[in-house]
Amino acid sequence: MPAHLHTPAPDFTLPNQHNQPVRLSGLRGRPVVVFFYPRNHTPACTAEACSFRDHHAEFVEAGITVLGISSGTTDSHAGFAGKHRLPFDILADSGGEVRREWGVPRTLGILPGRVTYVIDSVGFVQRIIRSQVRIERHISESLAALRVLMP
Repeated sequence: MPAHLHTPAPDFTLPNQHNQPVRLSGLRGRPVVVFFYPRNHTPACTAEACSFRDHHAEFVEAGITVLGISSGTTDSHAGFAGKHRLPFDILADSGGEVRREWGVPRTLGILPGRVTYVIDSVGFVQRIIRSQVRIERHISESLAALRVLMP
């Protein structure tokens, strides 16, 4: 079932850039931001990942985990994360199964969509940010939503 507001986020287990499995339900007890992005090393995707990196201290201070997901391989993610010093996990959804399960739409029917989900500490989707080109919205709206969720 796709991810909708105020419903449980679909669980998944995907390998990170170090080829270690990350399970979403294993992060319960703390809020999570999951951002789906089209591809490594493209200008907009690099800008988005680097913006999450630049604001990462704010997320960490609030006890929030950030996860990026795209269809790249773990090797591609390792190179991307290393080159841009990304301090969070980038997960490899190589077959696009998690993207489909979450209902992340394609842009113009061909490009993998760019969608960010804010998930509360019990695993419910509290905010969905969709914007292929307004990258800054993903970070600013995630932080705003999390400020409301945090005690």
